[in-house]
Amino acid sequence: MLRTTVGCVGVEERDEEQEDEGEEDLRDGGVPFFVNRGGLPVDEETWEQMWRHVARIHPNGEAIGKRIRGASDLPKIPTLSVPTYQPTTSIPQRLEAIQKYIRDLQYNHTGTQFFEIKKSRPLTALMDIAKEMIRESLPIKCLEAVILGIYLSNSMPGVERFPLSFKTQFSGNHFCHIVLGMHSGGRFGALGISRREDLMFKPLEFRTLADLVQEFEGAYRGYWHTLRKVKIGQYVSHDPHSVEQIDWKHSIIDVDKLTKEELRRELERHTRDMRLKIGKAAPPSPTKDRKSCMGSPLRNPGSPMRRNSRIERRPSGEKKVLDPKPPPDMNGYQIRV
Repeated sequence: MLRTTVGCVGVEERDEEQEDEGEEDLRDGGVPFFVNRGGLPVDEETWEQMWRHVARIHPNGEAIGKRIRGASDLPKIPTLSVPTYQPTTSIPQRLEAIQKYIRDLQYNHTGTQFFEIKKSRPLTALMDIAKEMIRESLPIKCLEAVILGIYLSNSMPGVERFPLSFKTQFSGNHFCHIVLGMHSGGRFGALGISRREDLMFKPLEFRTLADLVQEFEGAYRGYWHTLRKVKIGQYVSHDPHSVEQIDWKHSIIDVDKLTKEELRRELERHTRDMRLKIGKAAPPSPTKDRKSCMGSPLRNPGSPMRRNSRIERRPSGEKKVLDPKPPPDMNGYQIRV
């Protein structure tokens, strides 16, 4: 139910999605953080594990946990209201409202991620998790903020969204972070959450994707982090019921192996790839009626193979000559159910 998520170095292959899930510091205070895999409300085992973890990573140790858990006059935390807009509200103003909502949820410093995000799940399942985040109004980490940002911006068809991940190095350790890249009106920006003010929201004012990435790189330099890799996904569908998976890392760029000009060319190439995908319609999600009549994709080994009943199209005026068939042998005929 509760599983440790380790840092970017030495991550096992089966835990790669958790490593890539984008915690900009996968080690809270030098201790690996945990992921609540038991859902909400939090079960007793997860609850106690969280507080033991807090005692290890907080400067005041067990005292902080005892003080909070023993208090009887803690204020009730209100449930936040999702942003609403007027028809005349501009796209930049709407994105700022979404960012304010994400910021008001606050960053989760407990060392236990409350919502389990599996990157391999279809978009519709991730949107259900976003609805749960809204209902619970709990503090979140950066990957959760990306899922929430996608959900809250689905109603903006003129805004394209894509995952934007960073891997940095500081003092011999690697750190990961993820934001939701935005593209609208020929300008780039980002939504997200972080411990650092300049590693999350970026308004729609960057002319190219390279300018946006360089903005984050400059922020990292201010914290003595060296940017090593950038992972960029494709545009995310606006259909909340889509069964597509999010393309989290369509392009993986080794920043430290490229010059600034080479990096810019790589980012321009990825921007072109994203634009090409816009014109390609995604396969429609199966409706309830279609789901009810769809059989299992796996054929029983004892079942007969289906024949292709489609007739090959021929140019108009050309007649297909049918070969005479011998009469069927009824002696070997069997009825199969």
